[in-house]
Amino acid sequence: MMVTSFSPRPEPYEVARVTSTAAELLEVLWGRASTAPVSASQLRVLLVLEHDEGINLRTLADLLASTPPSTSRLCDRLQAAGFVERVGSAADRREVRLHLSSHGSAFLADLRARREKALQAVLEQMPTAERTALLDGLEAFCDAADAQIHDDCQEFESRTA
Repeated sequence: MMVTSFSPRPEPYEVARVTSTAAELLEVLWGRASTAPVSASQLRVLLVLEHDEGINLRTLADLLASTPPSTSRLCDRLQAAGFVERVGSAADRREVRLHLSSHGSAFLADLRARREKALQAVLEQMPTAERTALLDGLEAFCDAADAQIHDDCQEFESRTA
């Protein structure tokens, strides 16, 4: 499947289109590595908490583009399942900070292992040079995405403080 052909210096919109296609294909592959017992929305919560440990409910709701009551219910279910812990803030007794529990961390590690196994089967079909180029590009992408997500979280926290 040839997704596109690029000029020597592809524009961000071209790369975004191919990346979107790759993400859709990843969803299909990852569907084989089930996320049970959590829903897609709950998985997003776990991933956000892993990257921004100790954020408050309002910030989490903003990051999820959700309402605080809906986000609270998501966290209630995750807490009941042992994936999330709520801890009172030392700075403000009314504020609750959200943390990924050790059970939640173990779940994410297991999920990643299953997903990586599914990906490995695809990557083994690629020539070494193309795998190397993909790795270099993905490392740069991950660094940029992580920085943007972190900046967004800090911006939300400063707006709600």
